[in-house]
Amino acid sequence: MREGHAKLMFFNQQTSQPIWRVEVGFKPGVVDALGESVKKSIVEDLRIDVDSVKTVDVYTIKAALDEVRVKRVATELLTDPITQISSYDGTLAKDFSKVIEVGYKPGVTDNVGRTTVEGIEDLLNIKFKEDESVHTSRLYLINGQVGEGDAKRISTGLLANPITEYYLILDERSWFARKRDDEKYFMATGEREPIVTEVDLNVDNEELMRISTEGVLSLNLEEMQKIRSYFKDPKILEERKRVGLGDKPTDVELEMLAQTWSEHCKHKIFNALIDYEENGKKEKIDSLFNSYIKKATEDVDKDWLVSVFDDNAGVIGFNEDYNLVFKVETHNHPSALDPYGGALTGIVGVNRDPMGTGLGANLIFNTDIFCFGPPDFPYEKLPQKVLHPKRIFKGVRKGVEHGGNKMGIPTINGAIVFDEAYVYNPLVYCGTGGMMPKEILGRESHVKMVEPGDLIVMVGGKIGKDGIHGATFSSVKLEETTSPTAVQIGAPIVQKKMMDALLEARDRGLYNAITDNGAGGLSSSVGEMSEFCGGCVVDLEKVPTKYPGLDPWELWVSESQERMTLAVPLDDIDEFMKVCEKWDVEATVIGEFRSSEKIDVKYENKTVLYLNMDFVHRGLSQLKLRASWKRREFKSPDFSQPADLLPDLKNILSSLNVCSKEWVIRQYDHEVQGASVVKPLVGKVNDGPSDAAVIKPLPDKGEGVVVSNGINPKFGEIDTYWMAASVIDEAVRNCVAVGANPDHIAILDNFCWGNPILSEDNPDGDFKLAQLVRATQGCYYAAVGLGVPFISGKDSFHNEYQVEDKTISIPPTLLISAMGVIEDTKKAVTMDVKRKGNLVYILGLTGNELGGSHYLMTKNLVGNSVPKLNAEAAKKLYGSLHKAIMEGLVSSCHDCSEGGLGLAAAESSFAGGLGMELNLSNVPMEGSLRDDEILFSETNSRFIVTVLPEKKADFERMLKGNVFAQIGKVRADDDFKVIGKDGKLVIDANIYNLKEAWQRTLDW
Repeated sequence: MREGHAKLMFFNQQTSQPIWRVEVGFKPGVVDALGESVKKSIVEDLRIDVDSVKTVDVYTIKAALDEVRVKRVATELLTDPITQISSYDGTLAKDFSKVIEVGYKPGVTDNVGRTTVEGIEDLLNIKFKEDESVHTSRLYLINGQVGEGDAKRISTGLLANPITEYYLILDERSWFARKRDDEKYFMATGEREPIVTEVDLNVDNEELMRISTEGVLSLNLEEMQKIRSYFKDPKILEERKRVGLGDKPTDVELEMLAQTWSEHCKHKIFNALIDYEENGKKEKIDSLFNSYIKKATEDVDKDWLVSVFDDNAGVIGFNEDYNLVFKVETHNHPSALDPYGGALTGIVGVNRDPMGTGLGANLIFNTDIFCFGPPDFPYEKLPQKVLHPKRIFKGVRKGVEHGGNKMGIPTINGAIVFDEAYVYNPLVYCGTGGMMPKEILGRESHVKMVEPGDLIVMVGGKIGKDGIHGATFSSVKLEETTSPTAVQIGAPIVQKKMMDALLEARDRGLYNAITDNGAGGLSSSVGEMSEFCGGCVVDLEKVPTKYPGLDPWELWVSESQERMTLAVPLDDIDEFMKVCEKWDVEATVIGEFRSSEKIDVKYENKTVLYLNMDFVHRGLSQLKLRASWKRREFKSPDFSQPADLLPDLKNILSSLNVCSKEWVIRQYDHEVQGASVVKPLVGKVNDGPSDAAVIKPLPDKGEGVVVSNGINPKFGEIDTYWMAASVIDEAVRNCVAVGANPDHIAILDNFCWGNPILSEDNPDGDFKLAQLVRATQGCYYAAVGLGVPFISGKDSFHNEYQVEDKTISIPPTLLISAMGVIEDTKKAVTMDVKRKGNLVYILGLTGNELGGSHYLMTKNLVGNSVPKLNAEAAKKLYGSLHKAIMEGLVSSCHDCSEGGLGLAAAESSFAGGLGMELNLSNVPMEGSLRDDEILFSETNSRFIVTVLPEKKADFERMLKGNVFAQIGKVRADDDFKVIGKDGKLVIDANIYNLKEAWQRTLDW
């Protein structure tokens, strides 16, 4: 299409290489859905009135193409002839007040650009040269009274992330008069020669810490001193001299040690020696992990545990032929800086953990749990470089959706927590489960093995500057000046092809071991795999890169995505390469595993890293920390019980942490792979909140996998011990509620905390650490008491944001993810009531435990009576309930958690489309409770269950010996009625009015 303007092609001034600009927009009359959505966000979120927004996609092509071929690309590849028009020799931008162009900065992964290159190559039967590429951007044509300040707010507040993207604002006149400088979009390569730098550590302590801080090494003084001492050792110096190195570490060596010794990789705080004081009592704790998490698993001692804490993910038995694999990771700091890229990297990154466990698992489900600031948080209260919570929310959702959906993995379970404490530091938990045969070609699939002489093969994506210092970056607080190189953007299509290739190679026995290139990149993956055989030698110049000019240390530690490292026997390398070629996956031999006890890294035939294996992996000193805990007291609630509790019920239903998350759930694919049994939304019209997900991964088998989670930071404000016990109980009872066998449930822990190290800059560090101590102790009590072992986990500290001289920390937050087994998926139960006349039971004892409850939260109170856990009673109840479910005695089952009995009953009722009548006098309770306390207490280990009248006797016989009672019945109409202890109605509502209150908050 010609607009009468100059052709959108010019020549690169340095190389005379043509650069073409193709624009693609919608035909007149075709709805621009993205433009309408952007307009809605500008008006509703930024409060800027605009008349219209239209969008144009831009493809800037740097390649030796003539006009004929560019026209083919524009019309045959990039344009939908039914709805779109394109231009390669003019511009589609016209009739606007302001145009904003947004695109990725040079060096940031551009997935659409990458796939466009592949499309052009296929269309024209050509191959792009190393310095040829496609850059994508988008024009937003805005009409209305939009000033320069408004346009900048729209750019930075909604359309562009200045860390990873550039933006350009012009009016119509300036747009047509602008000078074309498209070459600035592309990564400048020039003639820069990669260099290796030696770092002088023979300096005073102050200079040592400057080196650590400015280099984003995140190492403390003792660690820096230990490294300095290593390079002074005469024996070490003699060995180094033989390979051409001296007494100063190279930047490659220093960076590897920083990555390997990072909090992210070594869990230094969880393994510290802690002087702990509580109520005047003092004790020493040698490793929280060993003392409480690992010990809990040892004491539970289930025979179906296969591999725990030793690999990238935990492994448990599923049936006689298959094992299950599960891992949950956090990606908090990157998601705060770039919500889309950070979350996308989080999900595709955790996908690689089960794939890199043992010989590799086939991926069968994803989970995601998010903690955000309130979406209605005032814009004027945000510091300049902090993204608004609603933007973070939408960006994270999009990133996880793009990663999961494009990988073909169902997202089956999740949760969202809102609190102002997460405005500056959101939490993004992503989890992936997999399945693998117990044996592959006669070999146990969970066992890794590396032989000296095996080739080191890097498979998947190329290396770039993105993701450099990711591991060390996550070990410090966020600041307004944080570097963008820590942010990565994943490419799920590249990873999907890689995983398909690797599964074929696995089943053909073409490699001995596999692991993920995650934190620390090659330095971690090769370094860890070398422990199996005792050493390695690597040639860094062989690794494929996104662009030339990367220094060796960048090649070694970059966390660029979609990469795995494998140990391939020499005899199998040719067949392995053929498999990768078949799937269009890049694979490169970069070195060899040896038994030298040395990590030997070369670049252009010169040694740039030469370190003892033992020093790298076991040279780190144990941290010595101090913790002091004192119970915090909050204002005790002091108000009379309202006569009508319906307004309170509606307030809780519509509160952010209880309301329907359907807007989010519907954008994920939970049906792909065709294994879904119990879905995230259930009920009469499939919009009720399921307690857990059930999938059936083997169509010809009866067993199913059950997945759930528990998280409640509000309890942690009062006491982290009972928070930990409560969220374990919640995760387990959610599994039990749908039919999981309570004797076959494994759990994972993910701790997100502020900085728990006491210092002048962190005066309450000893209290934060004490909260961590109590949380791990609560974990031990609940896990052992309920008989559920930990199989994997992750901790993330330093979740803080520095604004000038103020540090803002998140509340202690513990996510527990549970994975269980249901013997027969046909017997799975959902939470929605099924039939009028069914009897309503409550299982479990209700106490006056409103501390941290949503009832008090709606009244801006916290309280002190945090829910506690009676693990012995809970375990007994869960066993009895499971038997009742397997016998077909339970019509519906819903756990009582956020909002208590009242919320659980209301949700079950409106999800099933039938009313309910309850009598609070019949509820088993501890002591004398008010009606509002009975309804809204969040006491643990309780369920709302419905039972057919004809099954009443059998059900009650099955539950004998537990606390339970019949408290009502399912009605035939739409009424939800609750009778108080005095015989008067305290709630008289229509279930669809309750449902509307539950759904409206996030009905975006």
